[in-house]
Amino acid sequence: MEIVNRLAPEACTNLEDVRSEIDYLDRAVIAILGKRFKYVLAAARFKTSETSVRAPERQIAMLARRREWAEAEGISPDAIEKMYTDLVQHFIEEEMKRWKSQQAQA
Repeated sequence: MEIVNRLAPEACTNLEDVRSEIDYLDRAVIAILGKRFKYVLAAARFKTSETSVRAPERQIAMLARRREWAEAEGISPDAIEKMYTDLVQHFIEEEMKRWKSQQAQA
């Protein structure tokens, strides 16, 4: 899904406009997260151990960077960190399943 310029927040003339734009953006965010998930699964091909799948050092660095991005956007870094922590934990579990399956086939 390509994100295109639609109504700017200040151009909305009613609550329906606002809700429509939020729905549009949420759909785009979910599509992007779906694409991100495909990259996570692809990463399993390059991992050599369960520790490398979990990559705790990478998670710490990634979360710190997301906090910086959130702050730059005027969004709560704590909220973004929580959201990404939950998302990444789920994605890691899925990547672990993929990695274990690939190891069993090797």
